[in-house]
Amino acid sequence: MLEPAYQADVVVVGAGVAGLAAAHRLTSQGVSTVVLEAAPVTGGRMATEKVDGFRLDRIGQSLSTSCPELRLVPGLDGLVLRPFAPGALVHSEGLHHRVSAPYGSGGARGALHAVRALASAPRPVPGARGPVPGAGRAGAFPRAAGRQAVARRVRAGSPLGTAVDQARLTAALTRLATTPVERLLARPELPARQALAVRGLPARTIDGFLRPLLAALLCDPELTTSSRCADLALRAFATGRLGLPEGGAETLPALLAGALPPGTVRTGVRVTSIATNAVTTAAHGVLRCRAVLLATDARAAAELLPGLRVPDFHPVTVVHHTTDEPPATGSALLLDADRGGPVAHTAVVSEVDPSRAPAGRALVSSTVLGPPPPDVDTAVRAHLSRLYGTSTARWETLAVHHTPEAVPAMRPPHDPRRPVRLLAGLYVCGDHRDAGTVQGALRSAHRAATAVLTDLGTGGSLHRADPGPTSRAA
Repeated sequence: MLEPAYQADVVVVGAGVAGLAAAHRLTSQGVSTVVLEAAPVTGGRMATEKVDGFRLDRIGQSLSTSCPELRLVPGLDGLVLRPFAPGALVHSEGLHHRVSAPYGSGGARGALHAVRALASAPRPVPGARGPVPGAGRAGAFPRAAGRQAVARRVRAGSPLGTAVDQARLTAALTRLATTPVERLLARPELPARQALAVRGLPARTIDGFLRPLLAALLCDPELTTSSRCADLALRAFATGRLGLPEGGAETLPALLAGALPPGTVRTGVRVTSIATNAVTTAAHGVLRCRAVLLATDARAAAELLPGLRVPDFHPVTVVHHTTDEPPATGSALLLDADRGGPVAHTAVVSEVDPSRAPAGRALVSSTVLGPPPPDVDTAVRAHLSRLYGTSTARWETLAVHHTPEAVPAMRPPHDPRRPVRLLAGLYVCGDHRDAGTVQGALRSAHRAATAVLTDLGTGGSLHRADPGPTSRAA
């Protein structure tokens, strides 16, 4: 129970990854902080359900090893990111195409290579010559294998198109990998699909590879996202490895919450109103403070602070199945280029992170973007049978998680550095103030905590002279 007279320097409203990361930065600077969360647990949308020894993510977002936020945020030192197989496996016209890439800033040149195409049948995917984990830098090509991969001609029917199309894609990804982030954010802004076409990439390459890849990264299969946000996502793909947090998505907020001073996070506390110097709760009185940081999702933030813009959202449905005979795609992320059913992408996630399934069982997690079909499980099973080339009749359905407001839409014009300082004493952060990703939430948390620390100053008093960017659209 909170004492009505409790005093704190900062009250953070919301215990998702943004609020928890901001609290870490504040407490590390000696600022007394309380984090209030209405739900009984922390994490927000980064939730993991536990069923019979399985760990089932509510929203199956992947992370990239190249994102600096995962290394720089205090409290995430213990995060283990389990990588997918390098690149991706693309299902197109009844074939699997292993599309792989050398990783790291020094390996951007050479970009993507379709190194093997094979019939979609219930047989193992051969070990394609491509990035070999542990050879040189993480995921780098051995010299001989790299030369063989580059020397192969890409057949015209592949998701990458012709050899000329592939060269254009190579050049585009190389530029993204080597261009500083600030220069990417200063580029002219267009819808992602239009921007990719303007850069000379053919429709075959966009539809066959970039669209399904960006659908997996941004939950936007129509490529309506701002080209700036799409560039950031492709840059992360070209310079890192996609992966999943070991133990499920909840691991990330759990690490952040567990590393805060005891008593910092208080769950089951619903906030009803906020001001620059106080937070009113439904059943725990008023907490007086010197600053308030609003770190809820966009809709909850607008309810507490009318006038904040609520973006559109991309709905996401994740269907989890288990089987004792897993598809032979290994730890690859499987993308559907043909749009032949409701599944945008799927993976045998127990091959990526064995802790997500009990011994002897495989966990297959599949993502449906947009409104799901009426009988989503039946439709997903039929589609997965085609994608994996095997029968799914004996697969057991573990859970179907539908989140109507899963990911904020980032259609242009979109400012991925939206103001986090509304006025001295009142701040806001979350994925709706940055890119609509986990990394975006962490970046906004860093910006908001920095603004709070700047206003508190070394003497601890708020600088009221500068009201901040209140004239801009909130």
